[in-house]
Amino acid sequence: MRVGLFIPCYIDQFYPQVGIATFELLEKLNVEVEYPLDQTCCGQPMANSGYEKDSLKTASHFVNLFHEFDYIVAPSGSCVLHVKEHFHVLRQDKKVKKVRESVIELTQFLNQVLQLKTPDGHFPHKVGIHHSCHGQRGLRLAQSSERVGDPFSMAHQLLSGIKEIELVELQRADECCGFGGTFSVSEPEISTSMGDGRIQDHLEQGAEIITGGDVSCLMHLEGLIKRQKLPIKTMHIAEILNQVY
Repeated sequence: MRVGLFIPCYIDQFYPQVGIATFELLEKLNVEVEYPLDQTCCGQPMANSGYEKDSLKTASHFVNLFHEFDYIVAPSGSCVLHVKEHFHVLRQDKKVKKVRESVIELTQFLNQVLQLKTPDGHFPHKVGIHHSCHGQRGLRLAQSSERVGDPFSMAHQLLSGIKEIELVELQRADECCGFGGTFSVSEPEISTSMGDGRIQDHLEQGAEIITGGDVSCLMHLEGLIKRQKLPIKTMHIAEILNQVY
């Protein structure tokens, strides 16, 4: 199994430790992982801002770079969903179809492909899981309240068996953090209010750490936390799992 690691541009620029943790984690799990050095943005910011045609060259570059891998793993549900659902704008040849089928979010890869077992490590902290909208409602990485069905969470499944970890039960576990990419720029007051609500929910349950699979959400929450000097921090789930392993 040959795996290509895709690290989104905002992780590369602002949170490189998440990319490093993802790479190290996959190596510890004996995955043959490669990081193509010529990779760039998947084109999501342009497409989401109404400049879909301007993202075509970026999307084509992504396909040409990653089409030979069995899986394309990324620690970002929003970018994975963009490749899966919005690369339809490209001519659907074999390469494009393969990339759209092969791209996969990290927790889904760990659960469904590697069928990861509970690690032996410890993480003695109270942790709240934030499920991003793209991951939860787009990729179906967790159950959302508007759908009928049994509750599930791929992030929860990966973390729940770790020794000494305490996963807190949130009052509104599937609520949006308010980031929404350009939404946080065009509607800052609403975005901030939504983010404050998610942080307060975690604080009320005694969480020390907010984790999740989308750095964009965690970045938004981290900014609000730092400005208000709140006693809580954010960590991507890859950072927690890499520490544990």
